[in-house]
Amino acid sequence: MSKLQVKGLNRMFFKIKNKLGKARTGIINTAHGDILTPGFAFVATHGMIKSLDKKEHSLASPELTISNTFHLFVTGKVKEIKKASGLHKKFGLKNPIMTDSGGFQVFSMGAAREFGVGKVGRTAPTLRNDSEVGVPTAERVGKNLVRVTDSGVYFREGNEEVYLDAELSMRIQEQLGADIIFAFDEPSSPLHDYAYTKTAMERTHAWAKRSLEAKESAQQIFGIVQGGLFEDLRKESAKIIASLPFDGFGIGGAFGSSFGSKEEDTFRALSWITPFLPKEKPRHLLGIGKIADIFQAVEMGMDTFDCVVPTREARHGSLWTANGRFDITKGKYAEDESALVEGCSCLACGGGLTKKALYELFKSKNPEAGRLATIHNVYFFNGLMEEIRSSIRERRFAAFKKEYLSALNNRA
Repeated sequence: MSKLQVKGLNRMFFKIKNKLGKARTGIINTAHGDILTPGFAFVATHGMIKSLDKKEHSLASPELTISNTFHLFVTGKVKEIKKASGLHKKFGLKNPIMTDSGGFQVFSMGAAREFGVGKVGRTAPTLRNDSEVGVPTAERVGKNLVRVTDSGVYFREGNEEVYLDAELSMRIQEQLGADIIFAFDEPSSPLHDYAYTKTAMERTHAWAKRSLEAKESAQQIFGIVQGGLFEDLRKESAKIIASLPFDGFGIGGAFGSSFGSKEEDTFRALSWITPFLPKEKPRHLLGIGKIADIFQAVEMGMDTFDCVVPTREARHGSLWTANGRFDITKGKYAEDESALVEGCSCLACGGGLTKKALYELFKSKNPEAGRLATIHNVYFFNGLMEEIRSSIRERRFAAFKKEYLSALNNRA
C-alpha cells in the first residue's frame, strides 16, 4: 500500500441522509461540530467575518466559515495563530472552519490582473495597495504579480517575492488548524488557451499528490478539480483527483468567458465532472453565492459553497431577504420607519432596527452599520440553507426552487 493510500484511510466523516435526484442532504462530522449540507461557508479572510468582533461572530452563528491561507501567511498572522493553537482558540470560534490553499491568489494576482478578468468575467484588476489608488485601469492591466513554476509560485509583495508551494501550504493550514483544508492548485484563466490550461491542470494534479504526501495532521483534505472551459480536461481532472485519497472535492470555477457568464460556465463544467466524483464524498463549489446559483448547484449534487456575497454586500448596504435584495443606502429609506426586514428574527431585526435607522448609520459611516447588516445577511443565508435542506427531506425541492426563484424574479 502506498504512502498516499495510507494517508487516505481517514474515518468516514460524511454521511448522506436524503437523496432527491442529484440533490442530497448530509452531515459532515468535524471536531468543532457537524456541518449540515447543503451548507454555506461564509468568508472570514483573516479568521473572523469582517466587521464582527469575537462576540458578534459567535452571536451571528455562522454554520461554516472559510479563511484565507495566503493572506494570513503574508500578513504574518500565522505565527500568532499557531502560538494560540489555531484559529478556533485564537478567535474564540465554535463553528467548523475551512481554509483555502492559497491557490486562488495564483489567479487573482496573476491572470486576473494580466488579462483584466475576474470572477464575473472581464473587470478592472484588483487594487493591491494604496499606491495603486487613482492609477488608470489600463496602467494596472499587465501587472502580473505571480511567477508560476512546477515547484511552486512566487508572489510579488511590494519589492519582495513570497514563495508558496504545496508543502508550505499544507504546513500553514495545519498551523491554522481548520477542520477542512484544500490541496494547493493553479486555477487557470478563461483567456488561457488549451495548452496552458492543460499545463496548469497537470501542475494541479502534481501539487495534489504533493499536498497529500506533505499532510501530517488529522484534518480532512479536499482535492480540487480544474481544467478550465475544456470538457476533456475537466473530465480528465475529475478522474485523476477522484482517484486520489481525498476526503472530498473542491470544484474550481470558470470565472466567466466569452462563451457565457461565470455561472453558465461553472454549471457546464459541473455537468461534465460530477459523474466521475465518488457519490459518498462531499463536494464543495468554490465561489458561488447568488441565490439562483445555490439552487442550481444543489440540484446538481453540490454539498457546500463559499462566496463573499453575503458579507461583502452587507458592508456596502445590500441586505438579502426572501423578497430579494435591497440597498439600504438609497434615499427612499431616509424616512422609512418600518422594520428593517419584516418577520426576521436576527439580532439586528429582532432588536427593533428600522430602515431609517440603518440608513442613517450607513450615511454617517458608522461601523455599526456594516456590523448589523452582516449579522442579518448571515442569519438569512443560514435560514435559506435550512429551507433548502427541509425541501429535499420533504421531497419538494423542485417546487420550492420554482416558487422561491419565481418570487425573486417577480420582485426584481
